[in-house]
Amino acid sequence: MCIFSQPVNSVANTRIFARLTPRRTQFIAYQMNYESRDNNAMILPVPVRQPAREQDMRFINLREYDSFFDDLASGFPHCDSSFNVGCSRSRFRAGAASLEVFEVGDYIASFVPTLSDFSRLDEQFTLPQSTWSRIPQYADYGFAVFQLAAGALKPHPMAFEFECRDESIFFPTMHIHDGRIHDEESFDHVLYLQHAGFDSRVYGYRNHNVPDKSTGLIRSKYPANRFCHIGRTHGIVAADLLVHRKIIRGIHPNGDTVMATAGDPMRPSLNLKPLLPFAPWLLVGGAVAWFA
Repeated sequence: MCIFSQPVNSVANTRIFARLTPRRTQFIAYQMNYESRDNNAMILPVPVRQPAREQDMRFINLREYDSFFDDLASGFPHCDSSFNVGCSRSRFRAGAASLEVFEVGDYIASFVPTLSDFSRLDEQFTLPQSTWSRIPQYADYGFAVFQLAAGALKPHPMAFEFECRDESIFFPTMHIHDGRIHDEESFDHVLYLQHAGFDSRVYGYRNHNVPDKSTGLIRSKYPANRFCHIGRTHGIVAADLLVHRKIIRGIHPNGDTVMATAGDPMRPSLNLKPLLPFAPWLLVGGAVAWFA
């Protein structure tokens, strides 16, 4: 899920998409259902390249693609077992020293380059210093901050691109929902990602909930352009790559999720593993052809 600046009543159905690019940036798209009594802010820590600058994050408007994650999910069709926000307008503090704010669809968003820059936002959109001191891993992170309205809502996906510091894919899954940091939390997450290195290793598609034995992730049946409106993603989704997903539900250690990658993020290497189920037929066909 994520870090909220104020207590929330509930958060569910969190879905996150991530993709690395050849220019050393990472895309993140994020959507969830939440219920909050008061106006709130969601804080997403990200490992930005250092030294971080205010221009190192670009927000992307997905207001016109509310079905983004539904379309991603459709890339993992069920196979029969016989076959293998409304959000309130800007409340960020104005002033010469304030951070730049962006209207991104229904959101008011801002990039906070360092922890010290939270002083440039209204205090209701951050956490107390005592809380930050208990999560020292974020001492050199940047933060995407999205203002959320009170109520029980399912806002459209929020999205951004940031300058990343390494070649791992990062998902912001640390939970802080009540101002306290718990060692374990209840997860209701589906994580989606694209990277050519995973495409180069996977076997053929088996089912909507069956992880590939080479990656531990569930691969899509087809490349993304078969089930996703690529033009409406504003470059977030790569058309010719598969989508891979990880489902995390239940009680798990509270923290972010990082996935190591290898190889070029956009160019898969030759992978014959998806053809293995057809190998016996190819052998029989070859034998018949030789005999003929």
